[in-house]
Amino acid sequence: MAMDEALTERKLTILKAIIQNYLETGEPVGSRTLSKYTDLKLSSATIRNEMADLEDLGYISQPHTSAGRIPSDKGYRFYVDLLMEKKEQEISEREDALLEKTDKVEKVLQQAAKVLASNTNYATMITGPQVGTNKLKFLQLSRMEEGKLLAVIVVEGNLVKNTILNIESDISEEELLKLNVLINSALNGLTIDQINLGIITQLKEQAGDYSCVVGSVLEAVAEAIKHESAPVIYTSGANNIFRYPELSDEKNAQRLISTFEEKEELAKLLEDNLDKNSESGSQSNSGIQVYIGEENGMQDMKDCSVVTARYDLGDGVQGTLGVVGPKRMDYEKVVGTLKNLRDQLDAIYKKNEP
Repeated sequence: MAMDEALTERKLTILKAIIQNYLETGEPVGSRTLSKYTDLKLSSATIRNEMADLEDLGYISQPHTSAGRIPSDKGYRFYVDLLMEKKEQEISEREDALLEKTDKVEKVLQQAAKVLASNTNYATMITGPQVGTNKLKFLQLSRMEEGKLLAVIVVEGNLVKNTILNIESDISEEELLKLNVLINSALNGLTIDQINLGIITQLKEQAGDYSCVVGSVLEAVAEAIKHESAPVIYTSGANNIFRYPELSDEKNAQRLISTFEEKEELAKLLEDNLDKNSESGSQSNSGIQVYIGEENGMQDMKDCSVVTARYDLGDGVQGTLGVVGPKRMDYEKVVGTLKNLRDQLDAIYKKNEP
């Protein structure tokens, strides 16, 4: 975005302060109000002069004599373009770093599954890195045909979801611009649990005639945040099952091998490990879960024990390590091996950070 040469850093700071204050209150913003912003450190007189210049440049307007200023359409447009440019740069930088880190870790995970199987003499499974608790990073509403809006939703981990929203009445570019600023200012950086009734009510009140649009947007955001794609699963050591008589009869072995090959049931079990640890909100259990027999919820593994451990690579990126064996498995050795492997993954990941 080309920067207006007349917009000095001080004018830009004041313009952003006016817009943010107006978004919060809906009231014209005066110089005295802005002078209370601790980061401005400017007198009311200086602010008034800068506001006059901003008005001459068309970024703000004065609805009534002796009243404060409000953003003009030009001011809103500049603010939104600036916000989008900043977000796009942040997303690009995060995505590049995350992809590089993830690529390195996934190569390690493929080998780690083999090492884990060799060290335990059981079957093993490891999920590739996933984003744990998603947060909204950015949202952009755009007009399509009449009665439809395109919502581009960027969530933590730089996952992008596109959703088409049906609206009862058309919305002007000006109102859509204000709605974009309003929604992003209120929701950026929040998880689904943090978007509470108070935030929703305030958003709908500020949206006025377009409160129904806000409702549709919130539903789309909730769906985007909670949705998670199926994880990549690396497996190894399935043939170790034949080492144990209680698992090696033809019928049992065939079911277990099939489960490892298809991986759908394994994905549910490993995702359950992430969910349980996320709900606990702590490391008190060291991310370890032990499922004995039917506790794992899979009929084909009712004669097995499954031990899983969560690994956490920071930036909300997590995954699960798992070991499958007979109920008489050496639990102490398995838990110790999983903890050791998790520590090694953490060390490798940090060592290879770009």
